[in-house]
Amino acid sequence: MPYTPHFPPLMRTKVKLPASKSLSNRAMLLHALSGSQADMKHVATCDDTFVMWRALHERPETVDIMAAGTAMRFLTAYLALCPGETHVITGTERMRQRPVAVLVDALRQLGADIDYTDAEGFPPLRIRGRELDGGELELPADVSSQYVSALLMAAPRMKQGLTLHLRGCVMSRPYIDMTLAMMRKAGATVQWTDSQTLRAEPGGYEAGRVFEVEGDWSAASYWYEMVALTDDPDARVELAHLQRHSMQGDSAVQQLFEPLGVTTAFDEAHGSVVLTRRELPAEVQAERYEADMSNVPDLAQTLAVTCAMLRRPFRLTGLQTLRIKETDRLEALRNELSKLGVAACIEGDESLSVESYPDPCPEWNGTPIATYHDHRMAMAFAPAALRVPGLSIANPEVVSKSYPAFWRDLEAL
Repeated sequence: MPYTPHFPPLMRTKVKLPASKSLSNRAMLLHALSGSQADMKHVATCDDTFVMWRALHERPETVDIMAAGTAMRFLTAYLALCPGETHVITGTERMRQRPVAVLVDALRQLGADIDYTDAEGFPPLRIRGRELDGGELELPADVSSQYVSALLMAAPRMKQGLTLHLRGCVMSRPYIDMTLAMMRKAGATVQWTDSQTLRAEPGGYEAGRVFEVEGDWSAASYWYEMVALTDDPDARVELAHLQRHSMQGDSAVQQLFEPLGVTTAFDEAHGSVVLTRRELPAEVQAERYEADMSNVPDLAQTLAVTCAMLRRPFRLTGLQTLRIKETDRLEALRNELSKLGVAACIEGDESLSVESYPDPCPEWNGTPIATYHDHRMAMAFAPAALRVPGLSIANPEVVSKSYPAFWRDLEAL
């Protein structure tokens, strides 16, 4: 059943955010690669981390990662490194349509034994684990950073380690830097040797390293959106477990929402962030909002909906990877914004813009916002109910992929 978010006139709340899904998945994989028995603290409990945990601990012959793209990429590299084990890794219908050839080709060059069981270039994959030689390879730099991270985390377990050359403009660099920082914490030697080249030395990882996962800045973005859209001039939202010096690229949400009227303050004593709202001058509200999302593509939906509900002209660029996410997020955004009377324009495969809004703005057409099995579609459009009373979200359960308590936290308002 569709869900209709309801918001009170006052936006005052304290929220315990979920742990970072990105950090949690990396921590679990590094934990497995090191053979560590040490505990991990504050790991995310959501669909994506559950399928990672199940695969790493139960080792089923058929590994069903459902809709978890990160798990597909990370586990493909990991299972290729497990001598004597054979696994088939598969997922949802949408997952079986998401290309994986770049990663498979790279792993094959490093000595992996991987076959496609159906369509060439797409899951399911049959993986026969073996020792990998490693060595040197080149990838196009505009591929998903998860391919790069998967190869890097596996590299210290390869005989020769890995020298990875990235050709072209590097996408989502903060996610690669997050991977490097966590690998070093686990005892690996890895670094950028120049702006396009990464080197991971052989030698494995040190067991016993403890990972404590911080709160999820991606999840925080939806609360930034709510503060931007509320009419409460004294709005105050406190978000727990966020760090000022975060490894997460999506911590850039602080700067991205400043021009939209949201101020961030760190409460060091309580380990939290406090969001407040400030009124922007009329001339600023009329300016076109522009942002390059190539380093933070997961924030694109949140920013697009926020700008649309503020009737702010905008242009978001660097969106190439949105085509191969849980859904084609560019088309999904255009389709669902149209239900709110907003005509968004897609330019090529890398930008989304709205230059003007009708006056008066057309009302919502009454059709629930479709979520396309995509958690971020549900959470990005939910705050739009602050400006469009009665707005409903189809298939609201999709938030379990990353933020299972999202609706409960909204109701706690």
